[in-house]
Amino acid sequence: MAKIGKRTATAQKAFEGKSLITVEDAVALIKGAASAKFDETLEIAMNLGVDPRHADQMVRGVVALPNGTGKTVRVAVFARGAKADEAKAAGADIVGAEDLMETIQSGKIEFDRCIATPDMMPLVGRLGKILGPRNLMPNPKVGTVTMDVKTAVEAAKGGEVQFKVEKAGVIHAGIGKVSFSDEKLAENIRAFVEAVTRARPTGAKGSYLKKISLASTMGPGVALDLASAAAK
Repeated sequence: MAKIGKRTATAQKAFEGKSLITVEDAVALIKGAASAKFDETLEIAMNLGVDPRHADQMVRGVVALPNGTGKTVRVAVFARGAKADEAKAAGADIVGAEDLMETIQSGKIEFDRCIATPDMMPLVGRLGKILGPRNLMPNPKVGTVTMDVKTAVEAAKGGEVQFKVEKAGVIHAGIGKVSFSDEKLAENIRAFVEAVTRARPTGAKGSYLKKISLASTMGPGVALDLASAAAK
């Protein structure tokens, strides 16, 4: 068995017996235990009562967190002509067409969000096996296939978070930095939970929100009281 570090052991002790606590108490606990030498990300995991193998139980969406994520988001845009110029002016990090496709096919993926104008989708579609598993495939349902590239780029840069349920019915996301104030983290948590709740699919039966947990990048996790996580 691997030896547990002193900082990890201290954090685990602080979390002992803590379960189903309020958002505010969880944030305070996580912030107090975070001891990495970098600004850790506050991560949320939501267990949902869905089976994403069925199309009518797929959960995906996007939410603009009120206080951003604290992360620098690198944005790539597939566009030509005036729309390419618009993307560059809005702050996109990479803009291109066939040249961008070739770069991605070579294995060079230096972006966190991919946006495309509708006319570029036949080209982008060739990259499905590369971008799909990384949750980078542009999709009109989350606003990343659009003619309004300016708004899409600015939203991505401003702290917009995409979410998509995984095979086990779990959604993961980073929703802020430990250095954020307790109030800002609590606001982000509730905004994210509300967005996932609104995205409940028609095929979901019975209990939808099963469990919500929070953790910092290097710290233990703690389960939230579901009522406390609801938007106030």
